Parts: sequence; C-alpha cells; structure tokens
Amino acid sequence: MSAVTVQQMADRVAALMEERLGIRGTGLSEKLRKGGRRLPRRVRREAEYLAEVAILAQNPKVQMLLDDDRIAAAYDVCLRHLRGVSGTDRIIGTILSVTGSIAVALLAAAALFVGLLVWRGFV
Repeated sequence: MSAVTVQQMADRVAALMEERLGIRGTGLSEKLRKGGRRLPRRVRREAEYLAEVAILAQNPKVQMLLDDDRIAAAYDVCLRHLRGVSGTDRIIGTILSVTGSIAVALLAAAALFVGLLVWRGFV
C-alpha cells in the first residue's frame, strides 16, 4: 500500500470525524487529541493506529514493513462506526442528557423541600 493511499485513508477518517462528530482540527492525530473521547475505545485505538501509520508511511523503508491488512482493517472499523453516527442522533442524545440531569436535580430539590417541611412540622 502506498503512502498516498494510507494518507487518503487517514484524511477520509478525519473528514468523517469532522462531518459526523463536529471535531475540528488539521489532521487525524489532532482531531483524535481534541475529540477522541467521543469514539468508542476500539474505534479510537484503530484511528490512532491509522494516524501513526500515515506518518510512518512517508518513509519508504518503513513503508515496506507496514501490515496492509491491519491498515485496511483499521480503516474499515473507523468507517463502519463513523458512517453509523448521525448528527441529529448526537444532538438528540445531548438534549436528552441535559433534560435528564435537570429532571434529577428538580426531583432532588423537591424531595429536600418536602423533607424540610416535614422536619419543621408544617406537613
């Protein structure tokens, strides 16, 4: 596999990360540093491997030692996950998370208020 092909794979994964997850940056390694925690552990590990291989593939002597099957498998794992991520699903998940946090806080405040009224003897 040529260095150009590996770099194109890394660029494609970086573009999908920006498109689907909204992570900004100049390259795959920077995007992983900024927002890699949004990816599952296995996908993040494969994307980090792909970013490392894209750098190593620039050297022709090292390029011959790289495992093409492993690179293709890492690329497939990243693409499979990132194609399944939708921007609207991410927004809905964030809204539901915030709404749930607010609901729990309101329930706790109501329980404390009722407990205070019982303790003071008003109820």
